[in-house]
Parts: sequence; C-alpha cells; structure tokens
Amino acid sequence: MTGKQAKAAASGPSSLPVPLYEHVKRQIAEAILVGELSPGTVLPGEVALAARYGVAVGTIRRALADLTADGMLVRRRKTGTVVTGRAPQHSLRFFFQYFRLHGEDGSLQRSVPEVLSVVLRPADAEEAVLFTEAVGEPLLCLHRIRRIGRVPVMHSRIRLIARRVPDFPRKAASVPALLYLHLLDAYGIRIAAVREKLLAELADKEDRRLLALASPNAVLVIHEEAYDQAGALALLSEHRATTAHHHYVNEIR
Repeated sequence: MTGKQAKAAASGPSSLPVPLYEHVKRQIAEAILVGELSPGTVLPGEVALAARYGVAVGTIRRALADLTADGMLVRRRKTGTVVTGRAPQHSLRFFFQYFRLHGEDGSLQRSVPEVLSVVLRPADAEEAVLFTEAVGEPLLCLHRIRRIGRVPVMHSRIRLIARRVPDFPRKAASVPALLYLHLLDAYGIRIAAVREKLLAELADKEDRRLLALASPNAVLVIHEEAYDQAGALALLSEHRATTAHHHYVNEIR
C-alpha cells in the first residue's frame, strides 16, 4: 500500500492494495474499450504477454481468465485468445472512462476532458446526508468539460470528500484525465456501483456558454452517485450534455 493509500484508509472506508493481475487486466481492458485492440484481434501467447507487461506468466493467465469471464476475450482452439466483438461499453470492473455519448451512427466517441476548476468548500445539508458526513465537511469539487474533437459536448461538477484523497492536485491542469483510475491507483478507491438519474432540462446560461448552445435549447442532465468497494458514496456528480449530435448509451454489466 502506498503512502497515499494508507492515509486515505486511515480517514475513510478501508481499502486493499490492488493485485498485480488487476493492473494487467485494466491495461488490456482499456486497450479493448478504446479500440486499440479491435474485435477479432488475436492476442500474443501468455509468455509473450508476460514479457510485454513485465509480469509472471501466472499473472497474465489470471488476468486473461478474468477478461474471458467478463466476455471481453474468448479462447479458441488452434487460434488462441481473441478479442470479442461484444465487450460492454462500460464494465464496473473497468469503470475508468466516462464513455456515455455515442455518435449518431452508434459509434463510441473518444472525448477529451479539461478541468476548469478545483475548489475546496464545505458540504451543504443535502451533500452531508448523502455522504453521511457532518454539514461543513470539506469537499473537493471539480468542474470539468469534455470535448469530442474540438466540440464541447458535456460539462460536469464532481464532488468527493477531501480527506479521502489527501494530496489530490489542486491545480486544474494537474488533475489526471482518468479520475476513477487515479482514485484506484493513488488511494485504493475502486468504483463498484453507480446510480444515475436522468433528466431533461432547459439549458441555463452556463450550459449555453460552455456547450455553445443557442437559446432556447435542452440538455441531458445525469445525476450520478458512485459507490466504492465498501459501499460508501465516493463521488457525487452532475453531468450536463448536449445531445444534438450524440445520444446516450448506458450498457453496464
């Protein structure tokens, strides 16, 4: 366990170090989810993969077995281990990238996040109830925008308990692009369950400015509660997106 993980564990729900095979699983799964390993790709043999990732063959074997059980890989006689064509768009085992908006043709869109601000402020009464904390508990609040190409498609406000993430970057430019992955690697916080509520609202002044929308216009609003492996609320988020040229797809298993 790293120093950050130890400090987080001391001030929040207990966390365990991430096994090595989980890191390997994550790297292979990420390559599949973002299209670097396309459907039908035959993976190298276990010995070659072990050399590539710098781990033992047994570690690779465990990672591949789990990915096969998740449906992301399939083992074929005389062929080897093959990437399937039906990997879930989201898997809570690999919940590191917020891929929610798809193109009009149904294709998964690659978005680039930019953090606009990082603010420390006290929790209000509603937030305190949801986090099971006292009113005034310090929260770390991020405001982030996502673009596909150069087009803004979503902006998000994300809140988490500050004491659970000691030494979290306070400069917007230093915040990691993959927030959930950073929480796992730096603090041992794995997102294990997500609850969402979807609404349609008229775009407000901030929506119109950030998403370059005319008035009047509508936005998709996603209220997200993300829970860690101990069942504690880890993040509260509100995502506001334009669906003018994208649609929302939520496939989790």
